[in-house]
Amino acid sequence: MHNTYYMHKYVTLLISILVITSLQAQINPTPSDFEKYPIFPGCETTIIAEIPNCFNTKLIEFFIEKFEMPSRVDEEQYKGQMVIFFEVSSEGQFKLLNTEAVYTALKEEAQKVFDQLPKIQPATYGGEPVFIQFSMPVKIPLSRNKIDNFIASQENTTTKNNPLKEYAASKELDEIKSKDFDRKVQYESQLNIPFSHEVYARFDKALNQVGVNTHTASRPFLYDVVNGYHNFDSIVNTLQLDKKSWFGRKFFNEHMIRFQGDNYWFTINPGADLVLGAETDDRKVENLTYNNTRSVFIQGGIGKKFSFYTALFESQGRFAQYFNDYARSLRPDGGNPAVIPGRGIASEGSGGDFDYPVAEGYVSYTPNKYFNFQAGTGQQFIGDGYRSLLVSDVSANYPFFKINTTLWRLKYTNTWFSLKDVRPEVTADGAFTSKFAVNHYLSYNVNNKLNIGLFESVISASKDNNGFDASLLNPIIFLRNVEFQRGSRGGNALIGLTGKYKFTNTINVYGQLILDELRLSELTSGNQNFRNKHGVQLGIKYYDAFKVPNLTLQAEFNQVRPYTFSNNDPLLSYTNTNQPLAHPYGANFREFIAIARYRTDRWYGTARIIYGQRGFEGDINDVFFGGNNLFGSEDNRPSDNGIELLQGNRVNSLYADLEVGYLINPVTNLKAFINPIYRDFSAEMQTDAVFDTSTLWLNIGFRTDLFNWYFDN
Repeated sequence: MHNTYYMHKYVTLLISILVITSLQAQINPTPSDFEKYPIFPGCETTIIAEIPNCFNTKLIEFFIEKFEMPSRVDEEQYKGQMVIFFEVSSEGQFKLLNTEAVYTALKEEAQKVFDQLPKIQPATYGGEPVFIQFSMPVKIPLSRNKIDNFIASQENTTTKNNPLKEYAASKELDEIKSKDFDRKVQYESQLNIPFSHEVYARFDKALNQVGVNTHTASRPFLYDVVNGYHNFDSIVNTLQLDKKSWFGRKFFNEHMIRFQGDNYWFTINPGADLVLGAETDDRKVENLTYNNTRSVFIQGGIGKKFSFYTALFESQGRFAQYFNDYARSLRPDGGNPAVIPGRGIASEGSGGDFDYPVAEGYVSYTPNKYFNFQAGTGQQFIGDGYRSLLVSDVSANYPFFKINTTLWRLKYTNTWFSLKDVRPEVTADGAFTSKFAVNHYLSYNVNNKLNIGLFESVISASKDNNGFDASLLNPIIFLRNVEFQRGSRGGNALIGLTGKYKFTNTINVYGQLILDELRLSELTSGNQNFRNKHGVQLGIKYYDAFKVPNLTLQAEFNQVRPYTFSNNDPLLSYTNTNQPLAHPYGANFREFIAIARYRTDRWYGTARIIYGQRGFEGDINDVFFGGNNLFGSEDNRPSDNGIELLQGNRVNSLYADLEVGYLINPVTNLKAFINPIYRDFSAEMQTDAVFDTSTLWLNIGFRTDLFNWYFDN
């Protein structure tokens, strides 16, 4: 009864507004002959002079029918005003621009009504569709109401004075309002999920169920693809902590800065990788280590098809001695002391520490459900394993352009990218040499359990920095002809095969085969010819192992023969910034990996054991090239036949680590962790570059999980 009373009074008010509006339409100057009012359904046959009145009448009838006075508004006690601003777009869509009101309930009810309004014929000027704006002031209680103007004005291209245009301009900034931020805009966007093994393990099981039409080898994944199998928003809701203060909410539950407007949004977050550590090794090294990374990352979307991301990292660090030695072994030309594996070139910091800034970012455009286009600077990864023999994220960032095409049971990924060779012998006038590559990867879900994939990569380069070949623009797979068109020393092509079979929802096996060069006659002869350059990966994953929820076990084997990924011309090696593009060991190795992952609520743990065997080159003055160093030339091979796996200076290595952590903020992936590492490295022959070491390294820190660190080189 109480609500009915208020509804009656409010309807009376609306009728009064419409009557006055109708009168104003007669008092205001007559629209020019070029202007035409929007046409509400039911007004199509009305003469032009009466269209405004018909529009007003039909709109009010609709509004009266749909509007319900909120019970939360105490009209007898509250004295104030509500002003409704809206427009009819040039497409004929009603759009509520803003509602100024003290009570959120009034705003919400007004929005509900406008959401139900039909599409109509838009206003026109000179025969062309234009938008038209309206403002409607409402005072409460009704006894205080003195109806102000209800003005309509056409937006057009004339230069005459237009009161509405002046009014709209004066209110333009005021009318830019933010909405309550909805996390779903991120999770339903075409942004990449930052590639971290720990992050991806959270939804790996969901993407590998029997019968799902997913393609899990081409990484990073898009949020909107994964969200269909792993509801990010629902899962984050279950992890929310009861924090009321601004700092508590921002640190534990939310983005630091978040803004959502009309069909666009963005977030800004600080990031960190702050780690303190200590190491001891058998060289009597007792070293305090640290990494001090401060970063900011920005992401957002415009409409439903365009997304963007950028991140800036400013870092200083000193690592365990074996890792420092490896970084210095990658040093570029030009005086800088090192390349930090997976990050980039480092300059000399204070006390011999490393200073290494990193920048990355991309734009993502998805015109429809079939295509996604990306351009930016970053890393790619192809494979279902911990390692990849095709392309991985162990080298520095590089510029790329990528097309993802998803159709039927197929996903086809084309990636064009620019790489750098930073060795002194190819650097000219202080400029590093560029080389260009294209990767094609075609993934096919054969049935509910079996997936196979075809991979191809072609690298093209020349020492005069004119290495780009237009034939690389061909988006169709199987481009090995580029190598022949440019000559055997003008390009380097690799082909590969991937596969995955899901026995059950909890067990799947995966694998890769990479072929750099292969002669079947030599392979079947058993004489171990140097041209048999290939590698193989086999792995298995066991989700909810032994019926323990969220426990995942993984075992993986990798093996690559000598000279794979290298070339007669070292410039064409499968490398970037002195680092391999595929497996961090390069070639001429065998590796066994065991990984266990477990998580509960915000807690997680990962244990890794990696046993490796490698055949390094001999002494630096030895011309013998065993096939491990990707910048070596097979012209220096010891023979054509009898090329054995692990030839050269054989090394056995053991790496084991445990990471236990707490997810501080599930929205930004900020975590706290402790990470003990043990590494033993044993060589048959001691050289300046390869020698026995045994290291124990303990780290504790905070990290925003946006990329992978690989300390297991």
